Amino acid sequence: MIEVRKVFSGIFILIGLIVTVKPANSQSLPVGTVALDDYYRRSQLLGRLDSTFSFTIRPLNQSAAPDFDSLIYPDSLNKKSDQLRFGKSEWKTVDGKGSIRILPFSINLQLNTHHPTGWNDGAMIPSKGLQTLISGGIYAKAGALSVQLKPEIVYAANEPFNGFATDHYEVIWARYYDQYNYTDLPERFGENEYSRIFWGQSNIRLTLDPVSFGISSENLWWGPGKRNSLLMSNNATGFKHLTFNTVRPVKTPVGSMEGQLVAGRLEGSGFNPLTPDLDYFGSPLTLVKPDDWRYFSGLAFSWQPKWVPGLFLGFTKSTQVYSKKLGKGLGDYLPLFSPFKRYSSDKDPNQNDQYSSMFMRWVWPEEQAEIYFEYGKNNQSATLRNNLLEPENSRAYLFGLTKVFDYRGRDDENIEVNFEVTQLQQTNISTVLNADAWYVNKNIPHGYTNRGEVLGAGIGPGGSLQSVDASWVKGIKRFGLQLERYVHNNDFYYYAYIDSQDWRRHWIDLSISGNAEWSYQNFVFSTRVQATKSLNYQWFLLQTNFNEYFTNGRDKTNYRVNLGLMYRF
Repeated sequence: MIEVRKVFSGIFILIGLIVTVKPANSQSLPVGTVALDDYYRRSQLLGRLDSTFSFTIRPLNQSAAPDFDSLIYPDSLNKKSDQLRFGKSEWKTVDGKGSIRILPFSINLQLNTHHPTGWNDGAMIPSKGLQTLISGGIYAKAGALSVQLKPEIVYAANEPFNGFATDHYEVIWARYYDQYNYTDLPERFGENEYSRIFWGQSNIRLTLDPVSFGISSENLWWGPGKRNSLLMSNNATGFKHLTFNTVRPVKTPVGSMEGQLVAGRLEGSGFNPLTPDLDYFGSPLTLVKPDDWRYFSGLAFSWQPKWVPGLFLGFTKSTQVYSKKLGKGLGDYLPLFSPFKRYSSDKDPNQNDQYSSMFMRWVWPEEQAEIYFEYGKNNQSATLRNNLLEPENSRAYLFGLTKVFDYRGRDDENIEVNFEVTQLQQTNISTVLNADAWYVNKNIPHGYTNRGEVLGAGIGPGGSLQSVDASWVKGIKRFGLQLERYVHNNDFYYYAYIDSQDWRRHWIDLSISGNAEWSYQNFVFSTRVQATKSLNYQWFLLQTNFNEYFTNGRDKTNYRVNLGLMYRF
């Protein structure tokens, strides 16, 4: 532990952190909090929030928004006198150094009518039928020490649905398993109802402004994306981790900086790729995954150069390895500080799984707009030269644009438009053949997942997404419309049909959704209704006339309804 602290100290000395240490408020706003998460990012575009905060390392901490008295009550429309109270919600010690407060209570419902759709929903799972997520808790603080207890309860009906068609040819079954045996993305989480209790958005921290050290199970988000993040999002259940991070932008002679270093434990789902399992020539296709947890280490860093206001440059990096293959040296626990893989002769070069990305976010408050991008590589090449020669190999990227327009000349009403593109599909079929696509790894058969869902972009391996949404906003209130085109796992598609050269089967979801978020006194209500037309669902065609090459696919329609209620004490 002493050596680890020395490493941490050295990192911040190298980046020039010269700070005055003092206790700070470490209460956080969970990633994906209804209405509030988007409100703060939009406030920065409107010039109402510190322009040095990057929004690329979250959850947001109270110390990062000193202009707001509370992260939970940012809207000027919610006056204390207008709040509906059911008794006292905060207690302070006589000297004012300690306090206990009740955290918001929330309940979220989700219903899929035909098959699972949607992502970035934390502890929820992909499932058909009704699903419920309930969360609430308390926050206690005594000097620099704080405890945030916010567990989550999830229940899913997990109804059966028509998944990967058993009337595919058997060779297609086998190729499906060739990829999904090397990642932990079950189509269905068992054959029964699903219910779990997780620690959720909980943490114990020692916060000495501007840094914090502690243990947490919170969801994290790294990078500038809104719909997706390449390395870390709230798509999967939060995992237990140690964290050392800044709680606000730290001013240095060369600009403001933020960072986070985590070390945690990833778990498997315990479910097979398909339910029930399939056989090929009498042999089971499922590869039994190691009964072992994975050690995860990750780093995110963001720099706002003082010479270019509003510009944020940064990188993220992660490594995972099975605990039984984890070495005992400091370099095994913190393998993040070498730019490319280097191995000694006595080490297995394929025992871990690495990802990295670099990103940019540029905010223009005068234009009330931002642009951003993230470019990532998985399982980096052994040399910088190889990366420069083949930048497209094992790459993924996303980019986006957000613009806020004035509405009817009113200061408190706006129209917000966002456009984002994510691309995970590989450019080289050999990458797919080697089971080395994004979030898939033949040496880590659980892939880049936690409890059966991808840690990064929710569209999953080989996916791509184009998303456009427009919303009327007023404070934390919102009415919006979203259009999306989602291509499912083209890596698998091209691998499965490489012999037959059948290029008619792309599985594409076209969706339209309306969403609303509304606050009334202490309550925040949210709803989303989405209609999705799945073309060639599960890559299946209805080939009735073999004299015609182009034919209709098995098209399906799913309706997803989300309802949410949050009460702020």
